[in-house]
Amino acid sequence: MNRRLLIPALILAALLPRLALAQGSAALPERELDRIPRLELPEVDLDQARLDDEERIIRGHGPQYAVALEVNVTPWQDGQWWEIARRNHARWRLRVSSPGALSLSLAFSRYKMPPEGELVIYSPDGRHRIGPFTEHDNEKHGELWTPPLLSDDLILEITLPLERVGELELRLARVHHGYAGFGEDEPKSGPCEVDVACTPAEIWRDVARSVALISVEGVRFCTGFLVNNTALDGKPLFITAHHCGVNRQNAASVVVLWNHESPVCRDGTEEAAGEPGGDLSQFQTGAIFRAAYRPSDVVLIELDDPPDPAFNVFYAGWDRSATAPRRTVVIHHPNTDVKRISFDYDRATTTPHLRSESLAEGNHLRIADWDLGTTEGGSSGAPLFNQDMRVVGQLHGGYATCDDRQADWFGRFSASWTGNGRRGQRLSDWLDPLDSETLTLDGIEGSAVASEPRL
Repeated sequence: MNRRLLIPALILAALLPRLALAQGSAALPERELDRIPRLELPEVDLDQARLDDEERIIRGHGPQYAVALEVNVTPWQDGQWWEIARRNHARWRLRVSSPGALSLSLAFSRYKMPPEGELVIYSPDGRHRIGPFTEHDNEKHGELWTPPLLSDDLILEITLPLERVGELELRLARVHHGYAGFGEDEPKSGPCEVDVACTPAEIWRDVARSVALISVEGVRFCTGFLVNNTALDGKPLFITAHHCGVNRQNAASVVVLWNHESPVCRDGTEEAAGEPGGDLSQFQTGAIFRAAYRPSDVVLIELDDPPDPAFNVFYAGWDRSATAPRRTVVIHHPNTDVKRISFDYDRATTTPHLRSESLAEGNHLRIADWDLGTTEGGSSGAPLFNQDMRVVGQLHGGYATCDDRQADWFGRFSASWTGNGRRGQRLSDWLDPLDSETLTLDGIEGSAVASEPRL
């Protein structure tokens, strides 16, 4: 036997004589819940968390929705193993509680699931469930980050064949106590916001499927979008704002939430059908850092796997020409809310960030004010589309609100194209792998490209 696997196998062998029969994973009986070892996390100082968030926003960083709590959990020192009715299988469970949390998400610093094994995460009442995560979620970076589960109490459950137990590698390093955004009952965004299901958005519904809500390091939220490349090969390239904090070290922490939107057009006060604020079930986790350019506030990552075909995504087209768009649309997720759309019917101007003077060499596009809708915290990284439905930039920031129709600035796609000039770190290297020098590229349906996961 591989010496690396010897200790876990021996530990399990020692536990086997006292294993009990376990049931399924949904809505466990109270007596069975009581038998699951519990890890209760320390109280979170929410007042301090919100003060820290205000300071981060002042410094130009993205807003947070959670506080990270450090833990060190493995199946070999925590939780409990059980024998299950299915012959030659074992199940491990641990209950994790962070009282008062609106949501909980997890960061596994080590995740390697053997064949036929699976990890599921669910609330004790069975209402919320994430997974299963399987061997197909094993990645070279060895990490696994989960989307928010709308509960302050969850159960970790691993099921796998007995002969595979020694191959399991799992370490839970952080639990994220959600205090804003996900799980909030009150409206998360302003009353002037427009759902993508509303009539003004009708012709934009295809390109809107390229846009997603993202979580970074389990604590920050932003918007981003899937983007096409000249090879038309469906490589899952994804763009967001640099100030959202995605970098080479933490790209594995990116969780992308697709189709988080209302199925109907609302008047700004109604909640979407299903979970409060929309569906959170269509997600993928993990990415690789590819390129960045701070002056235009852009980051390009490659998602670990292509989106599931069932998510029905769209790869947005782009325009890297220097021509300022005549009309613009931004599609975004304000404050973790469902997908919204805003319109400006006037020509954008080319300026430096947060300045109004027009400069041909400016690295941003300025939207003087939105004619319909607005942007808010969490909209950062959202794509700005021109009148031809091609991306011309991503949201950096500004002063626009529902109450005050001021300006917004978007990092200019044309300025980001060659970025810092270092080969391999420019948008051009990834979005034009054919070196075609194409100025504009249309979007493409996700169903039109191969979607087999790459190992």
